[in-house]
Amino acid sequence: MLKVTVILCAAMLATTAWSKDDPAAGAKLYTANCTACHGADRAGMPGAFPALTDIGKRLDAAQIKDKIRKGGGLMPPFSQLSQQEIDDITSYLAK
Repeated sequence: MLKVTVILCAAMLATTAWSKDDPAAGAKLYTANCTACHGADRAGMPGAFPALTDIGKRLDAAQIKDKIRKGGGLMPPFSQLSQQEIDDITSYLAK
């Protein structure tokens, strides 16, 4: 019984570690999908595209993910991104 418990716990920990948000991946995804409007420095373009430098202070993670997924205003939806990619971008933006 102990062996089964240890194996199950190890499997759960491995899955958890593998699925964590990856800010480095998020940075690459941000560069590929977001810099054209929000800039490499996340400063945006006043009057057209909002700055994302402190987005984690204005929106919680669920709101950021929803905005990426659905878009809004001038921002198109990024429905082509997987949930993991959206999680990674959110992790990058919230740091």
